[in-house]
Amino acid sequence: MLQKQRLEFAFYVIEQTGTQPFNRAMLFNVGFKEAMKDSVWDCVIFHDVDHLPENDRNYYGCGEMPRHFAAKLDKYMYILPYKEFFGGVSGLTVEQFKKINGFPNAFWGWGGEDDDLWNRVHYAGYNVTRPEGDLGKYKSIPHHHRGEVQFLGRYKLLRYSKERQYIDGLNNLIYTPKILVDRLYTNISVNLMPELAPIEEY
Repeated sequence: MLQKQRLEFAFYVIEQTGTQPFNRAMLFNVGFKEAMKDSVWDCVIFHDVDHLPENDRNYYGCGEMPRHFAAKLDKYMYILPYKEFFGGVSGLTVEQFKKINGFPNAFWGWGGEDDDLWNRVHYAGYNVTRPEGDLGKYKSIPHHHRGEVQFLGRYKLLRYSKERQYIDGLNNLIYTPKILVDRLYTNISVNLMPELAPIEEY
């Protein structure tokens, strides 16, 4: 699909080690920082591994506004769950992602980080675009969240999205990655802990 679209691309698979609850957003921040060390990329796409595009005409590039590629998921009957939904597959230019200070690092467990990203995008003056018609259709491979806890503190954090935006993200993240470069992708393993991204309590 990406070759058909004549794109220059690389795959980064980011895996969390250790015993802490899953932190999807922090993993994306780690992936972004590591990818920026490898090449002068102009577009980054944050892609859940269980989402498969059904239409290869869904162009995997970035534009003047952040892009929500997975607008119609089969598990939601191909209907957008709510207007602010920004999960599954999202893309931003490098400039846009830096301007919003990346994803929040404070979401430990399942849920909330995509809604916070939506807030960050809008606080920075951007609008989110989506593919038209059937271009944004995706199949979601059924899976369980491996016992991952739902993050009950997400609503409190979301209330303070604006206050946290420029103190929690790319600029307060410290980590030590273990990197394995394969012919087809780069695998990055990282042990995440809350103290690696210190932030005030809200």
